[in-house]
Amino acid sequence: MDAAQSLDDVVVALRQTARWIVGADGIAIILRENDFCHYVAEDAFEPLWKGCRFALHDCVSGWAMLHGETVIVPDIRRDPRVPAAPYANKSLRSLVVVPVGEPAVAALGAYWCAMVLLDDGTVSRLEALARFAGDALARLEAAGELSRTA
Repeated sequence: MDAAQSLDDVVVALRQTARWIVGADGIAIILRENDFCHYVAEDAFEPLWKGCRFALHDCVSGWAMLHGETVIVPDIRRDPRVPAAPYANKSLRSLVVVPVGEPAVAALGAYWCAMVLLDDGTVSRLEALARFAGDALARLEAAGELSRTA
């Protein structure tokens, strides 16, 4: 991500690598837009939420951004941070959402169809990828090159 020259470059790099790095069935890149989470890109076996916006307080990705903490959910049906409606017709069971940036300006979500007890290595790889993305976004913002067209 050192070569990223725009927000789009960072989003593309995440979309092209995150799913493979953690062995997920799907990933999503979510941007914070004021009080909303905007799902701007994904790589998944079925459509997730690309193009959708959810209130920060009504979304597990928003929770991760607001708290600046990684969310690990082995069973989405049992975690109060995960709203039932957006997942009702999805084949997803487990997830990890990692905030991107400090303070968080985005999030990176990874999803699995089976209930997965996530190991530290998987979570660490996703967090490292989010740190690289956060560093790239901070560098672009500091250089005045953070153009937003994603």
